[in-house]
Amino acid sequence: MSMQNPVFIPGPTNIPDSVRKACDMGTLDHRSPAFARMFKPAVEGVRRVLKMSDGEVIVIPSTGTGGWEAAVTNTLSPGDTVLAARFGMFSHRWIDLCQRHGLNVEIIETPWGQGAPVSAIEAALRADHEGKIKAVLATHNETATGVKSDIAGIRRALDAAGHGAMLFVDGVSSIASMPFDFAGWGVDIAVAGSQKGFMLPAGLAILGVSPKAIAAMETAGLPRTFFDFNDMLSAYARGGYPYTPAVGLIAGLAHSIDLLESEGMDNVYTRHQRLAEGVRRAVFAWGMTPFASTADLYSDTVTAVKVPEGCDGTALVQLAATKYGMAFGVGLGEVAGKVFRIGHLGMLTEAMVLSGLCVAEMCMADLGWPVKLGTGVAAAQEYYRGTVPALALAAE
Repeated sequence: MSMQNPVFIPGPTNIPDSVRKACDMGTLDHRSPAFARMFKPAVEGVRRVLKMSDGEVIVIPSTGTGGWEAAVTNTLSPGDTVLAARFGMFSHRWIDLCQRHGLNVEIIETPWGQGAPVSAIEAALRADHEGKIKAVLATHNETATGVKSDIAGIRRALDAAGHGAMLFVDGVSSIASMPFDFAGWGVDIAVAGSQKGFMLPAGLAILGVSPKAIAAMETAGLPRTFFDFNDMLSAYARGGYPYTPAVGLIAGLAHSIDLLESEGMDNVYTRHQRLAEGVRRAVFAWGMTPFASTADLYSDTVTAVKVPEGCDGTALVQLAATKYGMAFGVGLGEVAGKVFRIGHLGMLTEAMVLSGLCVAEMCMADLGWPVKLGTGVAAAQEYYRGTVPALALAAE
């Protein structure tokens, strides 16, 4: 696969050259004042991106999965009940992780292609008269199906039910690419990963933790060592880590946030919405549809394209990689072969997206799919021509 072609998987995403160079640094003593000076801007930058008003930011050498594990092990005890909807591969995996830790997961089975069912969540909370549910798990952006969920709606459901459960949000493929409001949505733990909207290599689990979740650590009985928030916060107070951190990635994180904030977070979100809409218009021009069941659920970071009957989405992904050196995402779990996924997050421009749509079309033609070359690209071009800010205006 050519290293010159952009990737269109929903993470890891394309890495800006300046971010890659920021990560490429010599050995630094992670217990020195120099590390503390580098680490603090990264933490404070994450706080701004998440829109946190209080609580703590914790950065762990791990991935989003490690962030899930850290969230539950620091706040819950064996046998505790958590509430979760299963509507895609990543919501399923978080449920599986909880079950392996001995938690009782009350699962709301939801068709893939739909989002977290707010009304069903509220009903489950209202039915929990004894307050057994300790946390609600919510996947903000289901990467397998290209579906976003209403986190603000889940907070309203918790409040309407008068329930005291914590709200844990998987924002791995949404944070730093789609609007996220930790304080406004009453989130207790948000989980992100370095390799998505932050445009870094994989290797950091990035968490926002509310005071309520921090207080829950006092009684949490699940075992944890590497992921122990108490150890992390004690070390943070001294400007360091309880173990060796991923120093280069933290340097890259601080620089990535500088890039995002230089663009302006609202502009970052608008750009992702614009890129996503161009992709969706291409999909419709091909005679296909996103897998998300309704337009209000469309993700702005990944589109799962429902392929025509008799076609194999995995075959397209494999052909794109072997013949054209370009990466798209395969369908996962229940949608394996039924979709292929176009990631449109992180370091991407309209011109880069058009190159991906062009390759996807060539693969369709090569495979004999009922698609006319140029239709999707033209639809995206027409949309982008009318919505891309002129560089001169953007520089003002």
